[in-house]
Formats: sequence, structure tokens, C-alpha cells
Amino acid sequence: MHIPDGYLSPATCAATYAVTAACAVYASKKVSKELDEKKIPLIALAAAFSFVIMMFNIPIPGGTTGHAVGGTLIGILLGPWAAMLAVGLALLVQALLFGDGGVTTFGANVLVMGVIMPLVGSSIYHLIAAEGASKKRKLAGAFIGSYVGINVAALSVAILLGIQPIIAADAQGVALYSPFPLNVAVPVMMFEHLLFFGFVEALATVLILNYMLSLGMKPEQSPGFSRKLGYGIVSLVLLSPLGIIIPAMAKAGGAWGEWGSDELREVAGFIPEGLARLETAWKAPLPDYMLPAGPQESFLWQVLWYVLCGTIGIAVAGGAVMSLRLLRRKADA
Repeated sequence: MHIPDGYLSPATCAATYAVTAACAVYASKKVSKELDEKKIPLIALAAAFSFVIMMFNIPIPGGTTGHAVGGTLIGILLGPWAAMLAVGLALLVQALLFGDGGVTTFGANVLVMGVIMPLVGSSIYHLIAAEGASKKRKLAGAFIGSYVGINVAALSVAILLGIQPIIAADAQGVALYSPFPLNVAVPVMMFEHLLFFGFVEALATVLILNYMLSLGMKPEQSPGFSRKLGYGIVSLVLLSPLGIIIPAMAKAGGAWGEWGSDELREVAGFIPEGLARLETAWKAPLPDYMLPAGPQESFLWQVLWYVLCGTIGIAVAGGAVMSLRLLRRKADA
């Protein structure tokens, strides 16, 4: 679901950046009012969790892969606007350090996974599981909310990609950016998410929420909650190589619509002119969660560096939030 550089026209990128920036300003004000300083570490942990859960690529029939996001779960626990900040930070680290999602398309990716998904998913959850609802009702609300949330997000991505051949084409009508029209992008994206990744997101949300509910406490009321969540994130990082091992065993390629120009040439038959120009807009220092040096042909090496990159990612994402906490303390002082 990460839209790479070059798949969206500059006009689309500018528009999604503008909407996302407005949402970010509102989210910052909202979170500042509603969350006290003691809860800021939870946002850091949420950003780290979203980052690492997106490293678990799951192959599906057809030879592509996908992943969960965790947007609805974070929205349920901390509110949709705190979820936007957490998921947005995770996406920023992915784009800048690892080239997972574009820099020019960062606004679109945050809008889809950081705004639309948590807002839709957590809203449905609260409609189903009102205050005082039973545990079963809460879990049902979480399942339905996360399933619908990620599918609405997938539809949003499909529309963004599918309108590009309409709004950005050369004099001969050849697409300059994403070459997939709506009648291709929408069915493919919705097939994957309605039948596979929607259930992956929903299952992950329910399992984690069920564990939290089993503790019989709210995050802000438990001094050990953040520590236990931190242990869980560390465990996920250690397990993250499954995100490359399982796709390799299944001989699956990258996620649909996230291909580089070489892979896109094989799929679409050509490389759009605008895409070729924009795909080099940013050169990530650790592309594809790998170090630029070392025996890249060794699969063990890839596994080790995948864990290392996951560790770097959650450290940067979590550290950024905690740095803001320190700055806030100094400002208050």
C-alpha cells in the first residue's frame, strides 16, 4: 500500500501533501489537548509497533505480497489523531531511511494509512462497541473496524493510482505516472484486501487487543503496560525476518503497484516518462532494509540486516517522539 515515487503526478502529490499537512496540524493540537505527557511514550511505542508490523510481508496467490498496518488498533487505543502521528512517523522513517514508500508521495501514504484508516476503523469500532460494551463486542468491533478501515484505505490508493492515466498523459494519451487505469487498479487492490489483507489486519488487531483487554487495565493506569508493549515490539523485530523468508519460500515478488521501473516494465510493458523522472527523487541510505555493503547474495546476511534495520527503524521512530517530549518539557520550563 506504500505508493512509491513516480506513481503520482506532481499535482496529486501537492494536493495530498496539503490535505495531510492540515490534518497533521489539527492532530497535533488535538493530541496536545487530550493526551498528557505521561502518554507520550505510548505514541512512541505505537509508531514503533506500526513500523515493525509493516515489515511482515505476506505472500498471496498471484505472486505479490502485502502487510498489516496497525492503524485501526492504534486509533482504538489512543484515538485516531494520535494514530495519525504515530503511523505518519513510521511512514516517514520508512521513506527516508529505507525507501519504502516515496518522498514525493509521502503525503498520499500518510493520508491513506495514517488518516483514513484510523478514522474509519476506530469510528466503526466505537459505533459497535459503545462505552461499557462487553469484551466480545469490543473484539467484534475491532475486527469489523480494522477490516473495513484497511479496505477503505486500499480503495483510496486504487483511486489515486487509477486516476493518473486520466489526469496525467502525454499528447498520445500514454500515462506519465501510474499506468494502471481505474478498471485495473480498483479490482486488483480490492481483491487483495477484501479476500486476504483485510483479514490479516483484522486478526492482528483482535489478537493484540484481546491481550490488552486480558490484562484488565487501561494503558494510562498501568506502570508496566509500556514495558510489556516494548517487550512485544522487540519480539516482533526478532521475528521480522519471517517477512522476507516466507515470501522467498513462496517465490513471491513485491506488493502490487510498488514496483521499481525494471519490474514495472515487465508488468506494464513500458516505463512512464514522469515515473522514470521522479523515482530517483530520493536515494534512501538503506534501500529495501539492506545495508549498501556486504555479501548481498547471502540470504543469512539479508536476514541479519533485516533485523538490524528493524531495530534502527523503531529506535528512530520511538526516539523522535521522545525527543519531542524533552523539547516540550524544556519549553514548559
